[in-house]
Amino acid sequence: MEKNKIQKVMQPIIRLPQVNSMGVIGDPGCEGLGTYNMKVYAGTLEKSAQDDITLIAGDLVPIGNVHYYEEISNLTEIIAHNDVYVLRGNHDTGAYTDYFGEKNYALLAGSFSVVVLDNAMRTFEQEGLDLLRQVLGMEEVKRVIITFHIPVPNHYIKNSVSEEEFARLKEVYGPWKEKVKYLLCGHVHSRFEDVVDDIPLICTGGGGALIEDVSEDIRACDVEHHMVHFYMEEGELRYRFDNLSENCYSGERKNPILKENLERTVAAELMAHLKYLTFADRARRRGMEKIANLFEALASSEYHHARNFYSVIENPAPFGESVETFVPGEAFEHQRSYKMLEEYAQEKGAPLSRQAFSGAAAAERVHEGLLREAADMENFEKETIYVCPICGYVMTGEHAPERCPVCGGPKRQYEVFEAKND
Repeated sequence: MEKNKIQKVMQPIIRLPQVNSMGVIGDPGCEGLGTYNMKVYAGTLEKSAQDDITLIAGDLVPIGNVHYYEEISNLTEIIAHNDVYVLRGNHDTGAYTDYFGEKNYALLAGSFSVVVLDNAMRTFEQEGLDLLRQVLGMEEVKRVIITFHIPVPNHYIKNSVSEEEFARLKEVYGPWKEKVKYLLCGHVHSRFEDVVDDIPLICTGGGGALIEDVSEDIRACDVEHHMVHFYMEEGELRYRFDNLSENCYSGERKNPILKENLERTVAAELMAHLKYLTFADRARRRGMEKIANLFEALASSEYHHARNFYSVIENPAPFGESVETFVPGEAFEHQRSYKMLEEYAQEKGAPLSRQAFSGAAAAERVHEGLLREAADMENFEKETIYVCPICGYVMTGEHAPERCPVCGGPKRQYEVFEAKND
């Protein structure tokens, strides 16, 4: 029988003499177990395969009921390559101990030790502090990582435990402070490094949750999803952040049958999205607002379904290089594909199809130009963009024409997209 990857901790001190490295994943599931979030988490689990063990630094689930624990446990068991230990976060409520066991425990690895403390309720449990005192007092223990979910007071974020709680922790490790090499936490959906009480503090929350702004200096746009590796090098306990690529998990895309069916499903969901939006427009023109509202909601649901399926098979370039990868498709459409189809429709006496291809080609030409400009993302200046809802033509600039240049649709119907100031 294959051994479980998730380790249910049944005793406060666990000896792991063969372990000399640890991967740490922060906050994979607190914003929900949607497919995209779990794709990021799967990617971190695969990266953590290079380490001897993995530690989840809290918030495996959005809320601690059996359904979510079963979902995250099943996914972890399938994808993880090494033993996985869990730290309780503030979202990991309810049935946590049924799945993961003790909330305060210590891992005595071959060359360092990890003391896991539960502060999910913004206080350190006395049981955990007593365990920390016991472990630090051991002669064999030389290098310790003290890890907990919610940060201690630091220079970056106020979302932390109180100074009084930190004082309780400091009082315990104080006599053995030289043994404490790192303080490690999650909770914040970003990453930062600080020094508190002369000890390095590492905060990592990039294992699945949407990255958020921390401060003016640490913005969401500057931080990637990531994990942390702890390892021994030249007799020292070191760490490094490891960013995830946009294509962080590709295992399921490699199954040709599954990939083909996912592609078909994406197409079907997008077709349903379009059908519902079209019907919502028809209902609104007839004054049936409640029906229109229903179908717009259904259309949104189908779009999110399509996005989830697509995220499994997506193979994106790194974000900074992504925009220019869309240019060839737009160029091909207006230079060749739509042009040929427009001519074919003309030959076959299909004026509506000809008109649709002609209008789309004009819009795709503009798309190509805008995408070429946007490839230099930092210097892209277009703030206001108009879309004609009649034919899809795209216009930019402070003053849009009174009529769409392609179909003649009135300006009052244009959809307006305005960039928010950073």
